[in-house]
Amino acid sequence: MFTLKELSVAAVPQALEKAEHYRLLNQPWAAESICKDILAAVPGNQQAARLLLLACTDQFAADLGKTGARARDALALLTDPYEHSYYAGIVCERRARAQLERRAPGAGPLAYESIREAMEWFERAEPLRPSGNDDTILRWNACARLLNESPHVAPRGDEKLQPVMGE
Repeated sequence: MFTLKELSVAAVPQALEKAEHYRLLNQPWAAESICKDILAAVPGNQQAARLLLLACTDQFAADLGKTGARARDALALLTDPYEHSYYAGIVCERRARAQLERRAPGAGPLAYESIREAMEWFERAEPLRPSGNDDTILRWNACARLLNESPHVAPRGDEKLQPVMGE
């Protein structure tokens, strides 16, 4: 096992820029690693926690299970009630979009549940938002549009199981 090297506190601003840069380069795994180094050097750094959460959600399409758990862990680091609610909505919304991209059987109802959960988080965040910040409204509307324009993204119906041949 390798012992990780410590990032100096003085290097944190530049490391934050690098993490954002790696997200833009579609290398979220690199951004995630940098954010973990920043949080080891400066526990509770909120910018690093936000970037870590986003880097994890950027990886949902590859492995929703493992990255979902890491995103929830990053969400727990956010201390501001508005940010916690807003980013909880982001996690749910991105989880739904990853579920839809997989196109697996039952993805529509699963994504519907995740989108509705995201909308609930955005509604909780709305009254807490800073003045002039309508990000929660923009995200809620994006979710509503997805549901309005995607008939296959719907709640589970009262499905009755069909008998198996010979029953």
